[in-house]
Amino acid sequence: MAAEIPAGTGGGTGPFDLGDGFRRFADHVPLMMWRTDHAGQTVYHNECWLQFTGRSLDEELENDWRRGLHPDDFERHARIVAAAFAAQEPFTIEYRLRRHDGAYRWLLDSGRPLQENGTFHGYLGSCFDITDRKSAEEESARALVEKETLLAEIYHRVRNNLQVMVSLIGLYGRAAPETCRGSFDALGQRVRAIALVQQHLHEAPHIASIDLQDYLRRLASGLGNLRRPGRIGVSVEGAGTSLVEPRTANALGMIVAEVVAECLDATAETVSCVIAIRIDAAAGAPVRLSVVSGSGEAAAAGKPGVPMLGPRLIAAYAAQAEIAVSGTATSADPLLLQLPEARPYVPPAVP
Repeated sequence: MAAEIPAGTGGGTGPFDLGDGFRRFADHVPLMMWRTDHAGQTVYHNECWLQFTGRSLDEELENDWRRGLHPDDFERHARIVAAAFAAQEPFTIEYRLRRHDGAYRWLLDSGRPLQENGTFHGYLGSCFDITDRKSAEEESARALVEKETLLAEIYHRVRNNLQVMVSLIGLYGRAAPETCRGSFDALGQRVRAIALVQQHLHEAPHIASIDLQDYLRRLASGLGNLRRPGRIGVSVEGAGTSLVEPRTANALGMIVAEVVAECLDATAETVSCVIAIRIDAAAGAPVRLSVVSGSGEAAAAGKPGVPMLGPRLIAAYAAQAEIAVSGTATSADPLLLQLPEARPYVPPAVP
């Protein structure tokens, strides 16, 4: 949308007469301002601009100011501005401009077309220094890369250690008395579940803020194939957006893995297990999960030699992430999990 020419910028001796009133106003504005004619030639820079560049108005006119553009931004700036002029549309662009001390600073520049009685008379624009913001973005990007690299290394080491643990458990299980082998097998399966949880955490698109529904769906599919493929189904439903931090996602993953393990340990190999997870992520309220295990109604006391550790392990995982937990995962008494409220970000105190 084109802007009407401000009072004092047109009329007078011609459509490009800026007028003393506008000049006095613009020169006192703590914002870099500029204006072009209908052909794109610069006809004005205010005092704030001239103080920034350390050059006179005559030196800046007729696009000589573009000599101060960073070489890497020159062509991009020319392309975007030329397209905007051709269409007589507003534009916004970020570029680096050399300051009076020789340092390049990032500017956010916005220009709007000027019209007077429907006639195009060029552009009026303003820009301000966003170097600090750009520096913060670059630092954040570097920190994210470093974090991803560190997480990949940690995941690699954790995975290797868990594989060693599974092998050791298997060796001890095969050497153990027959009555104890069930416990060793159950322990090995739980370690594999831990490895699977870590894998899906690592594969999350955004490790700092994990989409709970997507994460649990992927994890549930993996858990279903980890033991008794084809005889266990885990469904995940819910409404609303639920983004959680890694610590919470890890605890929830381990809780779901434990529900699956208890379902399998409490039923015969020929029995199918069905586990339903529902996520309630209503806006402004803590995220809640409801878990029902289809085998919970008629579960046996457990296979011989396999201790029922589910409730204690689930309580321990929940406590690690400050998750309120209740229920036994039956249809009459679902396992209810309430996540802690998201803590608002508090910036560090400046000394």
